[in-house]
Amino acid sequence: MPQSKRFKIDAPKSLAALVAQRLREAIIDGEFALGEMIPEESLATSFGVSRTPVREALNQLQLAGLVVIRPQRGSYVFEPSEADIAAICEFRCLLEPRAAELAYQNRREATAATLQAAIDDMEAARAARDAVRYGRADTRLHEAFFEHCGNPYMQAAYATAATKIAALRTHLSAPADVLHSAGFEQHSNLLALFRAGDFAAFEALMRAHVTGTRNSYVANLKARAAA
Repeated sequence: MPQSKRFKIDAPKSLAALVAQRLREAIIDGEFALGEMIPEESLATSFGVSRTPVREALNQLQLAGLVVIRPQRGSYVFEPSEADIAAICEFRCLLEPRAAELAYQNRREATAATLQAAIDDMEAARAARDAVRYGRADTRLHEAFFEHCGNPYMQAAYATAATKIAALRTHLSAPADVLHSAGFEQHSNLLALFRAGDFAAFEALMRAHVTGTRNSYVANLKARAAA
């Protein structure tokens, strides 16, 4: 007898997954400040759900590094240390240039198109002084290298830190980037070097860009602590 075929359908997202998705967006977009307490009860009321899916969502976000759960005290948006920032930036310097080179080899035109669209959106965000939009476009630009690199292990490695990297952009660099041209010009130059296939210069500029980002993050953290 012929074997019956088995078909699989995607189950709808659970309440916890939906809450986690919305909270992830809120943290990345700066609706919650770094270190801010996340009130379970008011969130449950706002979402129209019980506290159980909210707690499950917070546990998911803790695994992603966006939330810190302190027993008997509550849940808080992560607040990076200088060591955290240094480690994340070192991680980026190691992975991003190689991902970009692979993207050039595998999907050059598609990657360049994604980069150009992100830069166009960054330019529009600067004109509107919209830091959240700028941060989102900045994130799309850097994630494009991994999206098109064709290496699932490199993609998985970057995914472990991607949401935290995106949140740091919005909270610690995008507000300044919409006012000053240096970061935008570096992104435009990265695109030009990518199109030219000059990855020695690309890596040098990426390292300079990420190092500048690290210094900006640390300065902003110190300013927050002194305020």
